[in-house]
Amino acid sequence: MIALSLREIHLWLAFYDRITDERVHAAYRELLNAAERDQEPRFYFATDRRRYLVTRALVRTVLSRYAPIDPADWIFSTNAYGRPEIANPEAQHADLSFNISHTHSLIVLGVTRRSALGVDVENICARAVSIEIARRFFAPDEVAALAAVPRDQQQYRFLEYWTFKEAYIKARGMGLSLPLDKFGFHYPDDLTASLTIHPELADDPARWQFWQFQPTPEYLVAVCAERIDARASNLVVRVVSPGISEATVSPAFLRTSPGQR
Repeated sequence: MIALSLREIHLWLAFYDRITDERVHAAYRELLNAAERDQEPRFYFATDRRRYLVTRALVRTVLSRYAPIDPADWIFSTNAYGRPEIANPEAQHADLSFNISHTHSLIVLGVTRRSALGVDVENICARAVSIEIARRFFAPDEVAALAAVPRDQQQYRFLEYWTFKEAYIKARGMGLSLPLDKFGFHYPDDLTASLTIHPELADDPARWQFWQFQPTPEYLVAVCAERIDARASNLVVRVVSPGISEATVSPAFLRTSPGQR
């Protein structure tokens, strides 16, 4: 079992394209429930089937590192906004919460105790974005700051904003019912990200802490976690192939909340 303190967020990264052994895939399927096994072949592309399979195996095996429940025995439900949640009565004492994000070739799973959490990952090489999306949906200050960035840097800056914003709305657990133009991020310096929130969202920016990093040059990861007693937490990052290997890594954080470093 892994100890998870109230002041830690554990992040698990799985590069699913590296997990190619069909014997491993078969072992993963044994962990899934009937509905999950039925869902896998419905994905048309092989890479999507692998992503789905590894994601489900990752969640089940990782959660079993924190609570004495067999990977095959986890039960999940969704809240009113579609966010997955743990439904096992015997897991309630562990106070676990988790969040998942995935992009081309990489899955990110975050786990906390007693605090809300949101994670987002984007492949900055595989995804081309339209800056018009920002003009339509981002906060006015973000749109103005993005327009001031040199054109060849705008796509990366867009994804900086996007991953932070996705992580925040996922931590709130309300999906896109939170309007993207009613909260925004700004950068007081090259290493810091600050959050502003419109009063109608009824939230306090000081409630949240943020991290952003690149596990490899192709990916950008953002994490939003609720502070416990207004104190900062420690982010622990592991790279894992479920049931095969894992290693703790120490990413260089690109941006964090004020005072996090």
